[in-house]
Amino acid sequence: MADIKELLEKFKHIAENPREQLDNYLAQGKKAVGIYPYYAPEEIAYAGGLVPMGVWGGQGPIDRAKEYFPSFYYSLALRCLEMGLDGTLDGLSACMLTTLDDTLRPLSQNYKVSVGLKIPMVFLNHAQHRKEDFGKTYNAKIFEKAKERLEDVCEVKITDENLKKAFEVYNENRALKREFIKLCGDYSKTIKASDRCNVLKASYFMLKDEHSKMLKELIDELKKLPEEENSGPRVVLSGIIADNPGLLKVLDNFNINVVADDLAHESRALKIDVDTSIEDPMYALADQFARMDEDPILYDPDIWKRPKYVVDLAIDNDADGCLLFMMNFNDTEEMEYPSLKQAFEKEGIPLIKMGYDQQMTDFGQVKTQLETFSEMVELNRA
Repeated sequence: MADIKELLEKFKHIAENPREQLDNYLAQGKKAVGIYPYYAPEEIAYAGGLVPMGVWGGQGPIDRAKEYFPSFYYSLALRCLEMGLDGTLDGLSACMLTTLDDTLRPLSQNYKVSVGLKIPMVFLNHAQHRKEDFGKTYNAKIFEKAKERLEDVCEVKITDENLKKAFEVYNENRALKREFIKLCGDYSKTIKASDRCNVLKASYFMLKDEHSKMLKELIDELKKLPEEENSGPRVVLSGIIADNPGLLKVLDNFNINVVADDLAHESRALKIDVDTSIEDPMYALADQFARMDEDPILYDPDIWKRPKYVVDLAIDNDADGCLLFMMNFNDTEEMEYPSLKQAFEKEGIPLIKMGYDQQMTDFGQVKTQLETFSEMVELNRA
């Protein structure tokens, strides 16, 4: 049985070396598919014997993507396109793209005329009216078309039987990640903010059964430890993504204890399992998407449901506050900020908003804000 430190180092290495992971899978004769944000049903690729590889932009410069986007687009979209243009994604057999916000729509079309010439695009246009029967029926058809496109491009056969097996694998992995996230608050000296992120991020570059095996070992070892006291601020993270190594180092230095998150890259993506009692696999995926909620990119006529959800995350996990990493030029999250701020103010819980993009290397402003936040926490606890 591997010890905790050894397991954390393995997760870190995988999280920081996705290219090495991809090359290893290709060397085994496997084909891989890039999975772009958000809510792409990667179980379809897994069921075809393909390796789903998450594409979330990473960190780095944006050069060639500027030829396709104006400079004020948010960096996640630009970096995702840049990865295809600069060769980072070479070796993938296809990429699956969705269109759930106003930036992803042009990303999909810019991808099609640029990267799509060498790495074919599997296109998904989810219906935002996802809860009604007609929305589920539509989304089931969209997922079926994506399956057929993958079968054609990757020369595989995706059966209902294998889809149902994939649902079991993915449901288990989501459940394990949810359990791990809960444990992090109790073992924050052993699992720092950077460790927590690496464990979750590694799953984007691994077959989910392989990730689950490692994660089970880690959870089992953590449960053998007594719960740890940590005087650092207990926080909820919110936003799209917060996987920058420089940012995570700052969080570690301030002894930040991440007790829960509302990140698209983390918990938003793993809240809801597939209902395996539904016979039609595509309708099961549509039903899963219909039950996705509390996300600013998903349509919900109840505008107060989402702010309450994030506030309740802080309350239920005894958090001292929420750190909101607002990706620059992301209109969707910028528009919801006033209602989020109002909800936190009403409960008297600090909400600290920090600008973020995937080209950042200087985190001086973040340090200053965390110093202020830590002082606020000390005063509130006094």
